[in-house]
Amino acid sequence: MGVDLNHYNFAATSSFNPVETSKPGIYACGLLQGPKDIPLSVMEASAAAGAAASRLAGSRHTLIKEKTFPEERDVSAEEPRIGVFVCHCGVNISSVVRVPEVVEYAKTLPNVVFVQDNLFSCSTDAQAQLVDIIKQQDLNRVVISACSPRTHEPLFQETLRNSSLNKYLFEQANIRDQCSWVHAGDRDAATNKAKDLVRMAVARAALIEPLPLPSVTVNPAAMVIGGGVAGMTCARTLAQQGFKAHIVEKSDSLGGQALNLKKTWKGENIPKFLKNLVNDINRDKNIEVHLNGQVKETSGFLGNFKTTISINGDENIREIEHGVTILASGAHPIKPDEYFYGKSDRVFRWHELDEAWDTDLVKNGTSAVFIQCVGSREPQRPHCSKICCTFSVQKALELKERNPEMDVYIIYRDLRTYGEREDLYKEARAKGVIFIRFNPENKPVVEETEEGGLKVTVVDHVLQRPISLTPDFITLASAIETRGLDELAQMFKVPVSQDGFFMEVHMKLRPVDFATDGIFVCGLAHYPKPIDESIAQAQAAAARAATILAQKKIEVEGVVSTVDQSLCRGCGECVEACPYGAPELVEITEGVQVSQIQEALCKGCGACAVACPTGAAAIRHFTDHEVLTMVEAALCE
Repeated sequence: MGVDLNHYNFAATSSFNPVETSKPGIYACGLLQGPKDIPLSVMEASAAAGAAASRLAGSRHTLIKEKTFPEERDVSAEEPRIGVFVCHCGVNISSVVRVPEVVEYAKTLPNVVFVQDNLFSCSTDAQAQLVDIIKQQDLNRVVISACSPRTHEPLFQETLRNSSLNKYLFEQANIRDQCSWVHAGDRDAATNKAKDLVRMAVARAALIEPLPLPSVTVNPAAMVIGGGVAGMTCARTLAQQGFKAHIVEKSDSLGGQALNLKKTWKGENIPKFLKNLVNDINRDKNIEVHLNGQVKETSGFLGNFKTTISINGDENIREIEHGVTILASGAHPIKPDEYFYGKSDRVFRWHELDEAWDTDLVKNGTSAVFIQCVGSREPQRPHCSKICCTFSVQKALELKERNPEMDVYIIYRDLRTYGEREDLYKEARAKGVIFIRFNPENKPVVEETEEGGLKVTVVDHVLQRPISLTPDFITLASAIETRGLDELAQMFKVPVSQDGFFMEVHMKLRPVDFATDGIFVCGLAHYPKPIDESIAQAQAAAARAATILAQKKIEVEGVVSTVDQSLCRGCGECVEACPYGAPELVEITEGVQVSQIQEALCKGCGACAVACPTGAAAIRHFTDHEVLTMVEAALCE
């Protein structure tokens, strides 16, 4: 294919175009590009899709065929006719659970008229066969006993629609994760538990009813909060696909933390890249930049958000209508209160070393010390700031290249130059950079000498004795943390992790999505990461957002809350409990308020039903009757 490889035979890519290969139009993601974990692999997969879609934007909708489903069959007057399909999942289930025994047991359950086992229920052949069986056996409820509904429920629901059944006439029993995987050492117990789960699923299936499939129109515009590299990349990727993008940046310039950086770990010029990116943003007619902007309030739902921003305080108030929101609000290095930072002009934070690079102090220095994990991996900030080890090793090498006779020390807890960055560590060792490990109970001590210099004392873990160093300057790898995130999180109804960063809905399956539909995350606001990973995640967020913006209408979830207004007393407990802002109090007669659910906002979490003191709030598809019937089925002999 003519794609260049690096010296490890991974696809060669740049930090600024992390999924583009040397061949235009060919993209690389996942392990082909280098060692990485699952979340980053999934991000890069979406990033590659976003980058490819930018090239194909002009052809969107020209070669598509709209998927249509047969007319839905009305089963409201029919007695339940349940089909049960038990999956072997290859050997994932069948190596522990005795599947034929579960099949025979399922045939004895009430309302079950057909039972079959499948090697792989999710395979294309099995799906086609399922459609045929539903029609032949006149089934009106389907139970799949297989793996997790979290990953496969949408697939099976679509199959039901292909067979003319409402997709909610489906129930899934997880006999893999909840049986074979957790009880691999006890086949009898796993098999009996699988029977229990099938019995519970069948009991509920007999009670479930069809639900409506609502849809909402989509405003084909995005709002990106944050004008750093991640925010700009996301906006530019969307703009290249033909969508309007608004960038709301709280400062008076674009660039974010990248303004403090000079080179990537591969040696690429960051200021030059940043200048070109900002120019592209300012020239793009699909991008509108709002500098000195602050989000004041937001409302709406997937496809139809309205956000009010203020420019320069409250002098200028603007309302932006948009279909999706991307949170790329960034993060900042802390200002340490240790190691003489702020008290001596010889002590820098990691990015300040670049600013002082051409000063006499740094240029003519003969000894330098880097201290890692300053404020990171501490009780108040347990997270690793990820970029610090690579930065320190990279700068140590640059100091050695400028002055090979210079003494350079890196004092660290655990060195994390991951993946191909390990080359930097090996090179630094070869060029004489000295690495000294410390433990958190015995941190380095920095003192000022009588002559105004600095002395660093650290206990070497090999020699088990203190070592004194007298560097000309010290660079602190200070922790990265967010600021003002809670306010944004509260406005957009999205969660924040215990480390103070935005938390995605699922680390591996949906690493740039929030549980709130139509809102995505990228960059340092999600977690500390180097520039190449920030760009990849920004492209991924754009790709995920584009799956919404490219549609005129989008189907929303039917499993939502409902309120019996005859029981509602308007107390507002549901409004307080809902993390998504779905319930609202409306006046039905003068002085009388009741709760009403904005279905497009509801995620069906059930918080309102739990909080409601009168029982007026309930969740469709998970009524008390359905859930308690499953409990009774679980407890019966």
